[in-house]
Amino acid sequence: MADFLTAALYKFVELSDFANLRAPLLACCEANQVVGTILLASEGINGTIAGAPESIYAVLAFLRSDPRFADLVHKESYSEKLPFYRLKVRLKREIVTMGVPDINPNQMAGQYVKPEEWNKLLDDPDVVVVDVRNDYEVSIGTFKGAINPQTKSFSELPEWVEQETALQHKPKVAMFCTGGIRCEKSTAFLRKIGFDEVYHLEGGILKYLEIVPEAESRWEGECFVFDERVTVGQGLKPGDYELCRACRHPISPEDRTSELFVMGVSCPHCYGTKTEAQKQSLSERQRQIELAKSRHQKHIGARYHAQEKPDDSTN
Repeated sequence: MADFLTAALYKFVELSDFANLRAPLLACCEANQVVGTILLASEGINGTIAGAPESIYAVLAFLRSDPRFADLVHKESYSEKLPFYRLKVRLKREIVTMGVPDINPNQMAGQYVKPEEWNKLLDDPDVVVVDVRNDYEVSIGTFKGAINPQTKSFSELPEWVEQETALQHKPKVAMFCTGGIRCEKSTAFLRKIGFDEVYHLEGGILKYLEIVPEAESRWEGECFVFDERVTVGQGLKPGDYELCRACRHPISPEDRTSELFVMGVSCPHCYGTKTEAQKQSLSERQRQIELAKSRHQKHIGARYHAQEKPDDSTN
């Protein structure tokens, strides 16, 4: 078994004292040498953390000692290297940013569909299936036939929903995302504006990839995750993508063979967008990273990583 455990978690729950939770939670994570990102807001908690298994379970036990988190659900995966470089516990207005007031997923979210039942929903001709993730995530992998809203951030989704005619032509709407949090909020939004039959994939893509056998899977490609693994595939095994350190876009093995790819400086997605001064700075940072690596030292440039994508989302 690999050395490090990654746990993805979220829960929509009223936390009027969320600011007071930060310090003890941060202290617990630090005491157990856990890294990753945890977001706290009045609407709940959202995070992905990694460390030794016993350390992760200690943090989860600490969280569940609060009655409001007693039924907190998490998803697990293992890796040989830590998928994060540092720890962040942040206070936010929303644990996933949509920017629409008065949405309460605890009361308004759509119907859960277990991963084992998801394929049946995909086959229902009366269902329109929507991938609510951002465009760069969808480009790496998705369910066949799903609509891509082509959003750059989750906050763009409400405007897309109100303009998308495909949603008006079928009686049922099914939504999915990485770990489930964006699905809950997006289906709650749909119900708020009048949609009746709304469904979402319980546990998100990660739970589907974890438990649905590969022979039965309808997933195509890999799934972007907000940590140094960059992507995962069937069984949550680390995928083939890496991260461009210049633009933070996931890059495929084919991208890395392109003449436009220069390690730490450019990739086919950002080539030609940097000034000469920026390219020189990136080149120097990459040189320092490689030098530190050769000396078996950590370098601050390594902190520029996958976790810091748009939305600051972890699920």
